[in-house]
Amino acid sequence: MEKTITVPTGYVRYLFSQVEKQGYNLEELLAEVGIDPTEIEQRTEFSAVKFGQLYQRIMWTAQDESFGMVSGGRVPNGTFRMMCHAIIHCTTLERAIYRCSAFYEICRGTKVKPYLIRKGRYAKLSFAPVSSVPAEEVREMLEHEAPGVVRTGLSMWHHFISWLIGSRLDLKAAYFTFPRQEDSYHYETLFQSEIKFDQHDNAIVFPARYLDYPIIQNDESLRGFLQTAPYQLIVMVDNDQSLRSQVKAMLGKDFSRELPGAEEVAFKLNMSVSTLRRRLAEENSSYQKIKDDCRKKAAINYMDSPQLSINDVAALMGFDEPSAFFRSFKKWTGMTPGEYRRSETYGEKYSLGIS
Repeated sequence: MEKTITVPTGYVRYLFSQVEKQGYNLEELLAEVGIDPTEIEQRTEFSAVKFGQLYQRIMWTAQDESFGMVSGGRVPNGTFRMMCHAIIHCTTLERAIYRCSAFYEICRGTKVKPYLIRKGRYAKLSFAPVSSVPAEEVREMLEHEAPGVVRTGLSMWHHFISWLIGSRLDLKAAYFTFPRQEDSYHYETLFQSEIKFDQHDNAIVFPARYLDYPIIQNDESLRGFLQTAPYQLIVMVDNDQSLRSQVKAMLGKDFSRELPGAEEVAFKLNMSVSTLRRRLAEENSSYQKIKDDCRKKAAINYMDSPQLSINDVAALMGFDEPSAFFRSFKKWTGMTPGEYRRSETYGEKYSLGIS
C-alpha cells in the first residue's frame, strides 16, 4: 500500500495562526476544502495534499501568492505562473535562477527576490532586496519575520528548483539567522542537510554543479505543476537520490542537441568515469542504458503528439536522417514509427487525450 505523503501538523497550525492574524475566517476556509479541525488536533502528521489545497484556497481568498512566505508585501495572484513561463525554456538551472531574480525586480508587491552566489564548488541561494527597496529595510524585515515564514520560503525555493531539474537538489546546509527552534528536527527532515541557526544569513548551500543541470520541465509539465501548486512546493514529490536519477537529470529532455559523454557527466559529478560506471552497475544500470531509456521515453512522448509528423519527431530527437530514427525507434520499441502510430496503444492514448 502506497504511503500517504504528509506534513507535520505544526506546519498546519502555523498556517492557521497566519490566517487568523490577518483576519480571515478560518472555519469557513476549512469547510471550503473539506477539512475537519479535529484532524489537526488528533494527529502529529497531516495530508500534504489537503494542506496544499488549503494553502491554495487561502492564497485565492487573500489574493496574495506570497501568503505565509517572505515577501514584505502582497503579491498578486498569477505572478508565480508568469514567472514560471518566463524561465521554463532556460537551458540551465543557473540561468533560470538569475531570470527568476530579474523577474521579481518588475513584480508588484514583493520587496525581496532570490539571490544566487556561485563560488568554487558551492553555491548559495538566499533573499535579497529588489533594487527599489533599501537593503536596510529588508534586513530589518527579515529580523522580525517569524521563523516559520523564513523556513517556508527557503523550503519552497529548494523544492521548486529541484522540480525544475527533475532531481532533488542535495543540500550541504541550510542557514537561519534566528536561534535554534524547538522543532529543529523538522528542519532536518525538511532540508535533509546540516542545519545551522544564529547565522548571518538565511540561505541554502549546495554543490555548484547543480547549476549546470538542464531544465527538464516543459510547457506541458508546467501546466500540471501549476494546477496543483503549491503542493509540489510543500513536499519533495520526487525524492529519488540515486546516481541514475542524477544522470537522467543532467541529460535533460532536449535530444536535438549532442548529449554529454560519460566523461563529461562524471567530471560534473566529481568522480572518475570508472567510479561512475561502477556505481551505476551497482544500481543495475549503465550510462548507455540510461541514455537509451531517456531517448526511448522522449521519442514515445513525441510520437504520442499527433500534431507532429514522424519527420518532425526525428528532427526533435536529433536525427539528421529520418531513416536513422526509424531504425533506432524499432530497436527501442520493436515497432517502426508508422507501426507504432497504427497500433492499439497509440490509438487508445489518442482517443483518451493522453500524451
